[in-house]
Amino acid sequence: MLFRRSFVVRSVGGTFGGYHKGPSLVVMPSQAAIALSISSSNHQQSLAKSITTQANIKVCVIGAGAAGFYTAQHILKSPNTVVDIYESLPVPFGLVRYGVAPDHPEVKNCINTFTQVAKNPRCNYFGNVKLGADVGLREFREAYHAVVLTYGADNERQLNVPGEKLKNVISARQLVNWYNGHPSRITSTDISLETEHCVVIGHGNVALDIARILLSPLDKIKATDITEEALEALSHSRVKRVTLIGRRGPMQVAFTIKEFRELIKLPQTLPYLHREDFKGIDTSKLERPRKRLTELMLKTLNEQRTSSLDGCPKTKVCELKFFRSPLEFIEDLRAEGCVGSILLSINKLEDGGRIAVPTGMEEILPTGLVLKSVGYSSSCPDDAIPFDGRKGIIANEAGRVTGLPGVYCSGWVKTGPIGVIVSTMNSSFETGSNLLSDINKGAIDGTVSKPGRNFIVNDILKKKGVRHVTFDQWERIAAYEAEMGAKKNKLADKVLSVQKMLEIAWS
Repeated sequence: MLFRRSFVVRSVGGTFGGYHKGPSLVVMPSQAAIALSISSSNHQQSLAKSITTQANIKVCVIGAGAAGFYTAQHILKSPNTVVDIYESLPVPFGLVRYGVAPDHPEVKNCINTFTQVAKNPRCNYFGNVKLGADVGLREFREAYHAVVLTYGADNERQLNVPGEKLKNVISARQLVNWYNGHPSRITSTDISLETEHCVVIGHGNVALDIARILLSPLDKIKATDITEEALEALSHSRVKRVTLIGRRGPMQVAFTIKEFRELIKLPQTLPYLHREDFKGIDTSKLERPRKRLTELMLKTLNEQRTSSLDGCPKTKVCELKFFRSPLEFIEDLRAEGCVGSILLSINKLEDGGRIAVPTGMEEILPTGLVLKSVGYSSSCPDDAIPFDGRKGIIANEAGRVTGLPGVYCSGWVKTGPIGVIVSTMNSSFETGSNLLSDINKGAIDGTVSKPGRNFIVNDILKKKGVRHVTFDQWERIAAYEAEMGAKKNKLADKVLSVQKMLEIAWS
């Protein structure tokens, strides 16, 4: 339903995107690239040789996600560095464990690399240790020559529109935690799949992950490590149509071609695009990745055999709507406190497609479930961290934390919650390289003795009654999950509570 009225422009905010992977790209090196690689290798050898003159430089990495392990991997290239990795949960791997969709197990192969890092004799893992609550940044700085903050983005962005607190208006982070078994997940009582129409706000990879999980046949996901609770709820789901809403147009989507291709190939599901959203699109001058994705969307549009969703022959529908922003979530008059529809602003693009502005036209879309996939945000667990609340990151220059010599950051606390795993790897390698360079230049004095983990474990954690989890103990948890999964013909059956994790780890 469309109508026009006077309005006040409201800021929707947020970045429609996600953490997930992008397509692999293999590039044959040019002679210049080979020469640069040789030069870089010689530089690293020279750097490592210089650092070996300093004794046992102790570095701690706070956060055991992809950024933490990739940073540690790079730092350990220097033979005289020792790296201790601290993690707030008993289990490692962050969003690789809890953010990657369960039907994408191949994306988790990087865990093999992280495991090799953790098993390096000069690397130690300390799970169940919280920055701020258990050990402060000042204490970590006292114990180590260098501290690297890699604790990620543990919050979700808000839309800040009326009705956002209604039942069944849920963040993507909450839903992903639910089906991936995060200890802080919601339960099935917090989400209802009794509606036939679900709206996902966002056009990033996470949004498409959610749509795919909701619409996939159970046979496609039941053998993964998805939680039994989620699998049970999905087996009784009434959701038949998922509409993905984006504030800008097809040329600005954040999802990758791999994710879109998976979505349009779902069995018994019709991918549905609106022809008016693609008017005037010219792909001739686009860069190759964007061109391939846009051409696939156009191909999907042109192959549609229906101009309306009425009488759709498929049992399920995945619809993409562009140029829409949420203005209000409206309560269902038949179900007190629950969402019943969403009021959308219809937008147009300005400033070369970078900004979506309201046209004055609006639309009401009936729905009983709204999932907000508008990005994650970092927090500040310790007042000693120079956190930029406006940008949502730690103040830094190329990973060097502003105003705190010897303190660094990697991953989303450094860059903001953007990019794919490869982006995180490259950002982490940059931080690690700068840290080694600072040691080489004497900005970090490795000749000064530091107590390292002994001070943290014996003088702080033990006195507070905090017991940590080692990497061997984590592998005990992983073995238990694999064993329980095998009994159910699943890849794994995750342990869902911290208490149960600790019982297994310390048994």
